[in-house]
Amino acid sequence: MDGRARLAWNLRRLRGERGLSQEVLAVDSGVAAPYLSGIERGVANPTVDVLDRLAEALGVEVDALLVRPNAELGLPQPLRAGRKPKR
Repeated sequence: MDGRARLAWNLRRLRGERGLSQEVLAVDSGVAAPYLSGIERGVANPTVDVLDRLAEALGVEVDALLVRPNAELGLPQPLRAGRKPKR
């Protein structure tokens, strides 16, 4: 697994664990939502500054974005599609 794939896997996993949509993480980190989507798909090549902002928004150290994922866990589960219901 190359670096972009590792980053994509970990970013998607951490975002899912926190229940954040791409839009919310994009706003919290100051990264454009389409760019964030590209990072999660492994097609964008983010700078270290972008990784810093994403890590800070997720409440982790930068190295957490690049750890080798446990293949036995399978793919990170997607969040439910659509907007959250109004309260």
